[in-house]
Amino acid sequence: MTTAKTPPGQGPLTGVRVVELAGIGPGPFAAMILADLGADVVRVDRPGGAGLAIDTAYDVTNRNKRSVVVDLKSADGPARVLDLAERADILVEGYRPGVAERLGVGPEACHARNPGLVYGRMTGWGQDGPLAQRAGHDVAYIALTGTLGMIGDPDRPPAVPANLLGDYAGGSLYLVIGVLAALHHARATGTGQVVDAAIVDGTAHLSAMIHGMLAAGSWHDRRGANLLDGGCPYYGTYETSDGKYMAVGSLEPQFYEEFVTLLGLPEHSGARRDWARWGELREAVAARFATRTREEWTTVFEGSDACVAPVLSLREAPHHPHLAARRTFTDQGGITQPAPAPRFSATPTAVRTGPARPGADTAAVAHDWDVPDLLKDQDLTKGPE
Repeated sequence: MTTAKTPPGQGPLTGVRVVELAGIGPGPFAAMILADLGADVVRVDRPGGAGLAIDTAYDVTNRNKRSVVVDLKSADGPARVLDLAERADILVEGYRPGVAERLGVGPEACHARNPGLVYGRMTGWGQDGPLAQRAGHDVAYIALTGTLGMIGDPDRPPAVPANLLGDYAGGSLYLVIGVLAALHHARATGTGQVVDAAIVDGTAHLSAMIHGMLAAGSWHDRRGANLLDGGCPYYGTYETSDGKYMAVGSLEPQFYEEFVTLLGLPEHSGARRDWARWGELREAVAARFATRTREEWTTVFEGSDACVAPVLSLREAPHHPHLAARRTFTDQGGITQPAPAPRFSATPTAVRTGPARPGADTAAVAHDWDVPDLLKDQDLTKGPE
């Protein structure tokens, strides 16, 4: 491993070097997490770009990173990536199985140059299995795991949870856990390995508790019939008089008692455990919430332990007093965005830089990582603005 200089950073992963082969979705988000935690993440963009269909200045999943442009289909493109891999601790790629190998930057080629490298692979279906070579997106991946079918009203199609459940929770977060665990092993033994992070695996893993409840007979295998899926009248959402919503999560007895008291329905105190009364309770709760605005109900439940909160929009959330006090969101370059999480007492994190622009950091990375060949064909670094 080279001892070339790495720019100073912030966070517990300061000093860790990561190569990210550009893609979209869970791979970039996973690399953003590593960058937020202080790693020096170099994103290898392709000529012409391959990111979101927005101005690269707004793609916050590329914050805290640096970018170089390499044409992996050119004669010497793979060699430049291998030069970076030789100096890296972690490499992240999100191609279909076999593509990295065909491009000359698969695990075998990288480990020949750097046996201690952690090679993270992010896919929807995984590296093997009947569907491994099929195209797909979040909604299809979570559909097969049974998790999509759990979400939504029983008399309507399953509700699509954006791409949060599959791409990011079942994909990115599991990739990050995997590569950090493998990095710990590599530093103890000097031996790297391949981390196969599949969205289907991670999303299925997220439902572990539910499968235990299903086996125990305390979870019904259908939507809207259970304690945590909207079937319970004191765990769900209700519309207010102004067309907005309140969220209710009054599961424990003491919280439920406070909830029905503040809501003005003390006569329903005994309905919590009586499933036969749940329909009646739901109608009563819905009728009560419909009598006041979201703001009015927020005031009613302010300071209570009833576990009731207003349902805020993306633009509203950063202004909530609690989130504002904790600085859960931050502004960087005129973009309001979630701050890095979690938080560390000794190695605090921060949004250090805005989204990396394709190729903008080629000279700095070539110097810091001691890879002068990156400076060849500088015209490649003039990626899309």
